[in-house]
Amino acid sequence: MVTSAEITIRKAFAAQAEACAKRGSPFTGLLCEVLERSLDRSTEVGRRVLNWSGRPDARGDSVPLRLAGGLHALVRRGRLPRLAAMYPPNSLPEAETLQATLADALPEADADLLPWLDRAPQTNEPMRSGPLMAGLLVIAAETGGLPFALHELGASAGLVLVLDRYEHQLGGVTAGTLGALVRVAPAWEGDPPPADVSLHVLRQQGCDLDPLDVANPTDRERLLAYVWPDQADRLARVEAAISVAATDPPRLDRAEAAAWTEAALDPGAAEEGVARVLMHAVALQYAPKETAVRVATHAARVGAAATSEAPFAWLRFEADPAYGEQASLRLTLWPNGGERVLGLSDTHGEKLKWLR
Repeated sequence: MVTSAEITIRKAFAAQAEACAKRGSPFTGLLCEVLERSLDRSTEVGRRVLNWSGRPDARGDSVPLRLAGGLHALVRRGRLPRLAAMYPPNSLPEAETLQATLADALPEADADLLPWLDRAPQTNEPMRSGPLMAGLLVIAAETGGLPFALHELGASAGLVLVLDRYEHQLGGVTAGTLGALVRVAPAWEGDPPPADVSLHVLRQQGCDLDPLDVANPTDRERLLAYVWPDQADRLARVEAAISVAATDPPRLDRAEAAAWTEAALDPGAAEEGVARVLMHAVALQYAPKETAVRVATHAARVGAAATSEAPFAWLRFEADPAYGEQASLRLTLWPNGGERVLGLSDTHGEKLKWLR
């Protein structure tokens, strides 16, 4: 008997397959498509997945990406050589061939895959720093170039938090560190962001429910496993970003986003001559509604105490239902407190339409 949970999980794999194909990963799309129709209860992994009790899709637990990430990690380790022959840079296999290979690989890798189902995916895409850097240029222009104290929610391994160590090419404007190992250059539409402004990061810290350590080989493997294997440029960029962050890892606290925001940003602890910034990229959209409400409430509380000498900004790059499948870059800058949509982009930050 097919349960409602099984129907829901298979729909999640089908939806993820379609999303990956649209986002330029035909291999991951095919993998999810094959898993959608071939997963069964003959393995512990199959039973765990098909009996999933929570929301399995990308708006919930992202179960398809948990399993895909685990398989990618084992392939990268050389654990499943026959399956590895199906993976990029090899040619895209036929669905039937991939299905037959998975039928052998899943029982063999059962115990190794189970831990990957226990933790949410963490991609920490460095390209998402591009929209945030563009927003920081706006803040710098409007605060007279005050140095920044950056606070990031959902920081994962801190690969976005260290955005000032990357070279950014944003609509003809260069920002960050010229000649850096990581270059962030989204396709740009519209006017450029502010140019010829001083941008200095005084300090940076972040939080995550499950922060990753760029100095830990297991955590580095985890970051790379969730990059889709047929996107070689993304893999290379994440590897480079890990190297950059590892030279001086940012402070990352293991904490829930709302509680951390309330503790880390004291309305009465503003520092004259410093612009405090609360930022996040494709992170808070996955948090419970209560968390998002608490973060917004506390941001307004901190903003109410801001002055022109000690401003506060809330900069967020998140999927935005108001703009369909796109993400919006929104900025609220106090003491004035007006909210603006600065730009629109895909959630990886690869194409940015500047609206300001």
